[in-house]
Amino acid sequence: MPKLAFSTLACPDWPLDRVLERCCSYGYDGVEIRQILGQTDLLKVAALHPSQHSELRRKLADGNIAICGLASSVRFDYPEAAAREAQFDIGRAYVELAAALGARFVRVFGDVLPSGPPATRAAALEPIADGLNRLGEFAGTMQVRVVLETHGDFSDSTVVAALMPRIQSPSVGILWDTHHPWKFFDEPLGQTWDRLRPWVWHTHWKDSVSRPAVPARESSTAHEQSSAATAAHALMSGHREADYVLFGGGEFPAEECARLLKTSGYDGWLSLEWEKMWHPQLEVPEVALPLFANKMRALWERL
Repeated sequence: MPKLAFSTLACPDWPLDRVLERCCSYGYDGVEIRQILGQTDLLKVAALHPSQHSELRRKLADGNIAICGLASSVRFDYPEAAAREAQFDIGRAYVELAAALGARFVRVFGDVLPSGPPATRAAALEPIADGLNRLGEFAGTMQVRVVLETHGDFSDSTVVAALMPRIQSPSVGILWDTHHPWKFFDEPLGQTWDRLRPWVWHTHWKDSVSRPAVPARESSTAHEQSSAATAAHALMSGHREADYVLFGGGEFPAEECARLLKTSGYDGWLSLEWEKMWHPQLEVPEVALPLFANKMRALWERL
């Protein structure tokens, strides 16, 4: 079975030590770091400072767990060359941090294409491809991969399929958020997999319903939810909203998706992206995290 991970979006109030402890106790093989204690710029997280690396690597080895990857906010959709260059510099720093921690990848975004005729949108892929190629070339020298998430306009797998032939770097692949193309572009899972299969190295999992979900925590106010959504859009202009529910309790065809991966010999990670940081009304990580690990293992084993 592929290894299981969870994104730290699930636990915005946890320090890194608690993340690692729960990773072990809940039966996960690793963790995908997106934020720590609400700080999404991982280059500013004290627990990830170079002075902490030796001790952190020891804790990972003692727990027999891994940091599977670092999820950055780097995106190459800026029209200004100077802005894309700044994103490239941030991406390089993330790659260096990933290499120091033994993480296999850095996640980046497309993220949004300009409105207009197809030719305009197609032309916008060129600078994005250039940024990915440059970052991938650097990452390859450090045995780290760069994965582009199916997020924003790139949740449309036809956009990703048009982009990837422009990528020459063998260190650039795809993070298939299995939910997004299905939810936001009504793509059948098999169609998405057929288009993206050659490049998929990592997967995100979540579940949702097509009706408003009953808030899991009444203590989450409308103001908190609005503030979290604003923060998400500030980092990721292509962020889209959905009515998320606990894994297995919604409409996402998880069994079909897992079967596609299993029959194809997929050996990447299965990572839960429980977006509590962006949706504070969601259930607490103490419920969501062990549930996913148990349900995913049971699902995979019965296929």
